[in-house]
Amino acid sequence: MKIEEIIKSTVALDTAKRVILNFMYTQNVIGDKFHEILKPYDISREQYNVLRILRGQKGNPANLCVIQERMLSKNSNTTRLIDKLLLKEYVTREVCPDNRRKIEVLITQKGLDILTELDPIITQQEHFFANNLTSDELEQLNTLLEKYRTIN
Repeated sequence: MKIEEIIKSTVALDTAKRVILNFMYTQNVIGDKFHEILKPYDISREQYNVLRILRGQKGNPANLCVIQERMLSKNSNTTRLIDKLLLKEYVTREVCPDNRRKIEVLITQKGLDILTELDPIITQQEHFFANNLTSDELEQLNTLLEKYRTIN
């Protein structure tokens, strides 16, 4: 369905505006679905993102700066996210022995277990969204999105 139909626009939209509206609408559709998946696990998309970042550390701790740099949402409050994950026992937080001003965060087995449970559900959803596109179209879409967001 065209974005004009979805938003019930009665005026012609220029191409640049249509692209932005399509991005925003698509982001909401995808975000809502992932929120629906994560809700029974009582974690947010941002908390899920932190857990995935920490799993990617392969047993090594990450400091708050590393986590923040790798977050999809750059304006997330990383400290607050870590605090919530600590309460759920999905992560541990330690003061770095070499630099007492640095906090190191490590995913726990419980955090790894929740990701292991979520992995097939998330993968299935990713494939569901990609189902209408060929692999060439998916590659082209990735290329175009990367090109589009590159600011000269």
